[in-house]
Amino acid sequence: MPLLPPLASPQDVAAVLDDPRIRVFDTTVVLDRPAGGGPYTPIPQRDAYRREHVPGAEFADLVDDLVDPDAPFPFAVPTPERFAEQAGALGIGDDVHVVAYAQESPMWATRLWWLLRYFGFDAVSVLDGGLPAWKAAGLPLETGEQTFPVATFTPRPRPELLATRADVEAVVADGGGCLLNALPPKVFRGEGPSSYSRPGRIPGSVSVPAASLLDDATGRFRPASDLQEALSAGGVPEDQPLVAYCGGGISATVDLFALSLVGRDDAKLYDGSLTEWTADPTLPVEVG
Repeated sequence: MPLLPPLASPQDVAAVLDDPRIRVFDTTVVLDRPAGGGPYTPIPQRDAYRREHVPGAEFADLVDDLVDPDAPFPFAVPTPERFAEQAGALGIGDDVHVVAYAQESPMWATRLWWLLRYFGFDAVSVLDGGLPAWKAAGLPLETGEQTFPVATFTPRPRPELLATRADVEAVVADGGGCLLNALPPKVFRGEGPSSYSRPGRIPGSVSVPAASLLDDATGRFRPASDLQEALSAGGVPEDQPLVAYCGGGISATVDLFALSLVGRDDAKLYDGSLTEWTADPTLPVEVG
């Protein structure tokens, strides 16, 4: 039985920190975006982690380690062999429970949650509200670096949770599913500077910005009833296959996590997202 629910409060996590099976990870990345648009530079925030983190937490690098280094785009899902090697080096084995958090946006924590789930590991929780919520609760912090003992991770990929470009092209062509865009409304409409090759969205997409699923004041996930309302209001159907995407497969995992909280654990992630889609001038985009 998991030690924690998928969405864990700071108090939930604090209560089990002394359990030897717990593995807490700071996953924070900053996207350095050029003011005039163009590709962003992802920067793992290991130095910020060293300055303050949840006691006992290790840093998980989503930029350089838990990725496919040979892929043409950032953050690509690694091979099962590479993920097993990197997860094992972090101390993630078959008998532990992972808690993921970030210093600001939860999308980095939900990205680790999704990666682990994709590779068949379900004992993982997201710290609701991340480090700000932990600090707001008056809980202790630690400095320096922590490492867990190396473990053996057994990958059990779930290909049904990952959508390829061909899968998305098929949805665009025949409408056999719903494409869920997790980016902010202006980016969805193709307004302002773009981080991608072309502004806009994949045709036929609906808009459920990741930020709309969070409480504005606390950054914590909204109650399940509010999540369901936001998803429905965004046009997410209950009776169609779902594919979530964003710019690079990160903020879309916030939507996927919210979907799982309301019982939809069958949605796929288009990992290439707009970074891959817009790079091919033969693929259509919509604006407005």
